[in-house]
Amino acid sequence: MKIKVLVIDDSALIRSLLTEIINSQKDMEVVGAAPDPLIARDMIKQLNPDVLTLDVEMPKMDGLDFLERLMRLRPMPVVMVSTLTERGSEITMRALELGATDFVTKPKMSISDGMRDYTDEITDKIRAASKARVQTLSRQPAVQNNTPAPLRNPLISSEKLLIIGASTGGTEAIKAFLLQMPSDCPGIVITQHMPAGFTKSFANRLDSLCKISVKEAQGGERILPGHAYIAPGDKHLLLARSGANYVTQLSDEPPVNRHKPSVDVLFDSAAALAGKNAVGVILTGMGKDGAAGMAKMKQAGAYNFAQNEESCVVYGMPREAVAHGGVHEIAHLQDLPKLVLNYLTANSARALRV
Repeated sequence: MKIKVLVIDDSALIRSLLTEIINSQKDMEVVGAAPDPLIARDMIKQLNPDVLTLDVEMPKMDGLDFLERLMRLRPMPVVMVSTLTERGSEITMRALELGATDFVTKPKMSISDGMRDYTDEITDKIRAASKARVQTLSRQPAVQNNTPAPLRNPLISSEKLLIIGASTGGTEAIKAFLLQMPSDCPGIVITQHMPAGFTKSFANRLDSLCKISVKEAQGGERILPGHAYIAPGDKHLLLARSGANYVTQLSDEPPVNRHKPSVDVLFDSAAALAGKNAVGVILTGMGKDGAAGMAKMKQAGAYNFAQNEESCVVYGMPREAVAHGGVHEIAHLQDLPKLVLNYLTANSARALRV
């Protein structure tokens, strides 16, 4: 059975190009193309598509308004097609909060050639979306936003590092995790698959919500307790050392596992430099990026957690990490922050007794 896709975009050119790209794949087909959400609403009823591609900014009804109504009344996988602007990136972050599975960006220059260059990205994300778990907006589990209790242990905060990797569905999973981190938690280093221009909005959004400070990594900054550093969308993020301190390092090396930033690049650096001082967390995402790196972290003495299948949007990366033997504990997203903090506290207590 082919994946049935409905394309929603006010640009006739984009509708035509997306149709051409999707129909070029053996496992998917465009069953309809709508110029606005009002027409799309009727087409959804008639055609029963598996996945929607949805433009962010459209006439008659804003893409976000349509998405919010859709996720309340008829939740289904949606891949947003976004413009690479500051406003576009902020709207896209909101779309992911409302339940969109993922997004692709419209190329700025030479739209026709640019969209064809995006064939792999667009079709991969449609495939992932077709397998995604989508919940009714009103039934999505509420993110617990209780004030996290401080760890009150300088040894934990200064000696340990949390190393996190995620992809599809990861923006909301990372938010849920970071909201439960106390202000004196260990430094956190994060790679989330995301294109350039969007990670800054993502970091700023998290910074406004969390007790900890969250920023897009610049490279060369000391990794401090109570701070999280997110890989920029067009660079690999690695750990480095400067004397006794851990610092961030950015790399412009080619993609790894077709991703830049790559989770494996971050995890490999954590295995090499942090060893038993690292705690790894792999969250929802498609593919296998991070699986080999997490296994190396475990061999180097790190303790690793994976999000369970039930709470993942796409159970790809955690499944692969488990299959590679790199995971110590598997848990629901709601339970992961507490388990990580409990492990840090108990591990520190053991170290102090020794």
